[in-house]
Amino acid sequence: MSQFSVKLLEESIEDLKIGKRFYEEREEGIGSYFADSALADITSLRLFAGIHSIRFGYHRMLLKRFPFAAYYEKDEDEARVVAVLDMRRDPKSIRAILKERNSQSGSQER
Repeated sequence: MSQFSVKLLEESIEDLKIGKRFYEEREEGIGSYFADSALADITSLRLFAGIHSIRFGYHRMLLKRFPFAAYYEKDEDEARVVAVLDMRRDPKSIRAILKERNSQSGSQER
């Protein structure tokens, strides 16, 4: 079984910070649990990149414990996470965010 490297774009890191703040405001400690859970799911892309359905031009992996999804691109040996978005949003706004990120040239990777 081949392994992929996983890269988080700066925008996806910011998405994780926003989600963490949102949950931390609800109850202390939940924000950290969100971040840890999301990163564990995203790390699983090392083995499972490419098996997820394509939505709005990206593979979409639903997070296991929170109503969020990681949207990513995959090539031969790398998965690039471009967004981690709350699935309770209007699908039109999710599409618009992903379209904007796709059109940005020079997105920073981490």
